[in-house]
Amino acid sequence: MSDLGTVERPLRAAIIGSGPAGFYAAEHLLKRNDANRAGPGREAEEPARIEVDVFDRLPTPFGLVRAGVAPDHPKIKSVIRVYEKTAARDGFRFFGNVDVGRDVTVPELAERYDAIVYAYGTPTDRQLGIPGENLPGSHPATEFVAWYNAHPDFAGAAFDLDCERAVVIGNGNVAADVTRMLVLPRPELAVTDTADHAIDGLAGSGVCEVVVLGRRGPAQAAFTNPEVRELGELTEADIVVDPAEVELDELSRSELASEEADPTSKRNVELLTGFSRREPEGKPKRVVMRFLRSPVEIQGDGKVERLVVAVNELHRDENGAIRARDTGEREVIECGLVLRSIGYKGVSLGGTPFDERRGVIPNDAGRVIDPDAGGEQVPGHYAVGWIKRGPSGVIGTNKKDAAETVQSLLADLEAGAVPTREPIEPGIEELLAQRAPEAVSYEGWTAIDRAEVAAGEPHGRPRAKFCRVAEMVEAARAGEPVRG
Repeated sequence: MSDLGTVERPLRAAIIGSGPAGFYAAEHLLKRNDANRAGPGREAEEPARIEVDVFDRLPTPFGLVRAGVAPDHPKIKSVIRVYEKTAARDGFRFFGNVDVGRDVTVPELAERYDAIVYAYGTPTDRQLGIPGENLPGSHPATEFVAWYNAHPDFAGAAFDLDCERAVVIGNGNVAADVTRMLVLPRPELAVTDTADHAIDGLAGSGVCEVVVLGRRGPAQAAFTNPEVRELGELTEADIVVDPAEVELDELSRSELASEEADPTSKRNVELLTGFSRREPEGKPKRVVMRFLRSPVEIQGDGKVERLVVAVNELHRDENGAIRARDTGEREVIECGLVLRSIGYKGVSLGGTPFDERRGVIPNDAGRVIDPDAGGEQVPGHYAVGWIKRGPSGVIGTNKKDAAETVQSLLADLEAGAVPTREPIEPGIEELLAQRAPEAVSYEGWTAIDRAEVAAGEPHGRPRAKFCRVAEMVEAARAGEPVRG
């Protein structure tokens, strides 16, 4: 039997991606290093020994918790404290500012690690596939989110906020986030960790109405209840819902009355129905919720000027799912900005099987499988999070998901099914010293963290984020030990 996973020969795992999925996977793996305390009459058992290296393309960890969670939701970001405890565990290392696929390839990692865990999420947006989708003024919502969250890839992005009306396409939490951010006043933005450039842009925005489109009805909206509730509590924007559009059809009524009905959907309908009965308070801005509407064309002379939408009806498909169906009726919404929030899709890093249609790595309980080889397992390769299951769930969903994947990995370890990699030169540290000399360690990240917090403190903000990789690297170097 292999001695892999012992103190003499630790299992070395590389996790690609340092968001929630990656950190939960690291936590579950490193917990195996905790010595089991002996009870009365029992000797202590020596745990399996595991070392984890986490790689991220950015110098900063935590993925969408840092770069995706809305700045006006600071409590959600408190989960970072859990990840900090994982980073403090024996056997953890972080390699930030390392682009897997460019600085080091998956096959090169596979030569140096016994197991690779893919945790890099679904970084691209799904397309509407309609005429005019790429007109200036039409953007994936994730680019807008990254812009106001100081993601270095989008710090220089430009959004036309001088228009009076913006349209947000989608009925999920990201759609709710960008809608709120478009109408928050400067005093509410100024106490968050919103990027400085975005505070100025949003506070000076000319947008006074945001129309939120859902292709199905209110009973099928993917918002969670707090996000819907917040849209009705905006200090400077009235919520407007047409009573006719929240009146449920027979299919939706039956769905909500069934024993399998989702309580979240029921409460969403209650909240939206309540909004439809409100009289506007005369606030300077409006959020208008529209349902049973699908975009069919974005029009304009060199930029977004209007959106053509189809009026839908609901029907059951051959699998019994409630779907939207175009009635042939059309409406036109004049607007200057369109933000598309219709889902995400993963991309391949190369070196492992990939399902192009679904945008995920094919797997069985986290074990990567090769459909071209009859679904056989790819030894030593695992997936977790959105790149494993697709973009669904909330941050906490990834903990259970990671537990499943790590359980599969540890079962393979116990069965001797994880391949033992013999040492190869150069090692990962030497290789990255050559390929990615500006790689950032976890100590470097903590220096970035301290600098951001210090910069925000005089202004009553949780932090003032760096927006450029060069700034992050400079701050990291100031806090890292001198390299010999």
